[in-house]
Amino acid sequence: MSDIYIKPNKKYTTSELGAVHIGDIAEVYAESGLKKRIEALKVMEIKDTDNKCYLVSVIDVIKAVDSAVPGHTVNNVGEIDTVVEFNKGLGKSNSLWQGTKIIFVALLLLAGSATAIMSFHSDAQIPTVFENYYYIFFNERVENPLIIDLPYSIGLAVGIIVFFNHFSGKKLTNDPTPIEVEMTVYEDQVSDNIIDNLNTEKSDGNS
Repeated sequence: MSDIYIKPNKKYTTSELGAVHIGDIAEVYAESGLKKRIEALKVMEIKDTDNKCYLVSVIDVIKAVDSAVPGHTVNNVGEIDTVVEFNKGLGKSNSLWQGTKIIFVALLLLAGSATAIMSFHSDAQIPTVFENYYYIFFNERVENPLIIDLPYSIGLAVGIIVFFNHFSGKKLTNDPTPIEVEMTVYEDQVSDNIIDNLNTEKSDGNS
């Protein structure tokens, strides 16, 4: 008897009703013939047409494998719980609605960032600081000295581009952007919260 290694994912999203197989929610490492057989095993079935999340435990996967191919050692090298999300609208996109949302979010971010920058400049009295810099170097009082304002404005724009690692739809480096990092953290926290809630519901149902 050989060892079987499974690596369940934290989340699996589908728009199809019916059976969910091990191969959908996990990677499987085993002998070629055995691998295909395990990947085809059903761990749950989606019957409710409402958008909903389900919980598949690694214990459910091990039980399914042990029932189909008894005698093998099943080793888990991935997640303990997997969230199966049924989204009947997955893959169906309205280009007009998508474009409207993008424009709305872009305007919202523009207004928010502009307000934040202006508030910071007001609190830190940046115009006064620049006037003092100009007086130190040129011994003359000038309101809004362009020789300092222009380089500062250009530097601010370049700094934002470098920080967000994007310009004209292209990445400057292969590193993930701060927004991508934050989105990954957010998605992990959402998945963890869903898992905790589903585990609580499962415990309450069994008690």
